[in-house]
Amino acid sequence: MRALIIDDARVMRRIVATTLRQLGYETAEAAHGGEALDLLEAGERFDLACVDWNMPVMDGLQLVQAVRARREWRDLTLLMVTTESEQSQIVRALAAGAHEYLIKPFTPDALMGKLDMLGLLPARDLTKDPA
Repeated sequence: MRALIIDDARVMRRIVATTLRQLGYETAEAAHGGEALDLLEAGERFDLACVDWNMPVMDGLQLVQAVRARREWRDLTLLMVTTESEQSQIVRALAAGAHEYLIKPFTPDALMGKLDMLGLLPARDLTKDPA
C-alpha cells in the first residue's frame, strides 16, 4: 500500500512516514497541499493521505475539498492528522470529505487504530518467526 504524508513540518512527516513504513507502507511526502496536488495530477496513486490542516500555500481543508472534487481521486482515503482539536473543526473536515481525524500529538498505536478502523492496517504475516 502507498501513503502520501502532507505536512509542512519535516519532523512530523518523518514521524508519520516511519510509523507507516514499519507497517509495510511505501510513503511519499509533500510540504503542503499544492505539492500533494502536483503528485496526484502527475498520476501518482495512493491508498492513504495523511493531511495536516495548517500549512502554507494550500491548507489541509482546501486539499480535502480539491481531492473530493475530482472523480478520479475519490477512492483516496483522507486522514486528517492535525493539532486542530475543536469539535467544529473536526466536523468541518469530515463534512468536506475526510474519512477520519487524528489529533496531534499521537502515539503510533493511535495511528494504527485509525488505520484499522479505516480497513487500511496491513495484515501481518503470522507464518514468520517473530524472533
